[in-house]
Amino acid sequence: MKIFGVMGDPISHSLSPIMHNTWFRKYEMDHHYHAFQVSTNGVHDAMKGIKALSISGMNVTIPHKVSVIPYLDHIDDEAAMLGAVNTIIHRDGKLYGENTDGLGFLASLKTKYPNYERLRRVLIIGAGGASRAVGLTLSKHLSDVVDYANRTVEKAQSLAVETRQYGNSKGISILEAETQIHNYDMVINCTPMGMDSVNERLPIQLDGVTPDTVIVDIVYRPLKTSWLQHAEHQGCTIIGGLPMLIHQGALAFQDWLGFMPEVARVERLLQSQLGDSYVDE
Repeated sequence: MKIFGVMGDPISHSLSPIMHNTWFRKYEMDHHYHAFQVSTNGVHDAMKGIKALSISGMNVTIPHKVSVIPYLDHIDDEAAMLGAVNTIIHRDGKLYGENTDGLGFLASLKTKYPNYERLRRVLIIGAGGASRAVGLTLSKHLSDVVDYANRTVEKAQSLAVETRQYGNSKGISILEAETQIHNYDMVINCTPMGMDSVNERLPIQLDGVTPDTVIVDIVYRPLKTSWLQHAEHQGCTIIGGLPMLIHQGALAFQDWLGFMPEVARVERLLQSQLGDSYVDE
């Protein structure tokens, strides 16, 4: 039996154990995936524990995606580009760091929006780690323009400077984003705004959006955020955050075990777990 897991703080809300243990049962693998509560001060001991306990693989979530890097023997190009690790592989006594967040988003986009290649101009709301992963990946692999809007404009501008190694990018204010939203093929909320409540204020107003714009929210609790509901009323194609969660997990599973698991059944299961009526066909 092999042991896998996810480390973070907090971690009790994680859907990853349900996801991975479902895959293990489907493929009749005698493995187990566990959520590990690890405080900021406990990262050193946790990383030693992966080796000491012969844990085969570990996912890493907030707030440890950067702090684990000094303990790794190697990180791949994607993790180096993003400056963060969300997947650790323990092989032959060494720890290898990878990042499946951005590529997981791209895979989910391809699955949920078959005409994804037309998404050449993208606006990302937020300038944190999720914005960086999604923005750099889209700029490198798909889109011609990836702009960022953030309440602290300087953070958006700083992220835009990094993104320009792959394509055109600028950082703008939230007000500018609201007035220019019609210029984008896709707008992505990469902030936690809307999480656990449909009554919070919107990341940005959607008054100027056109029905041709794809609106994405990486939040998956609730499955259909208030922002997505507004976009749907405007006639936009909407994509929630659950597919990204599943696809980044599937890529980690592939890194550990050598093949890509089937995702449709897991998506239906997690939709049921989240108890939301929204089902993205």
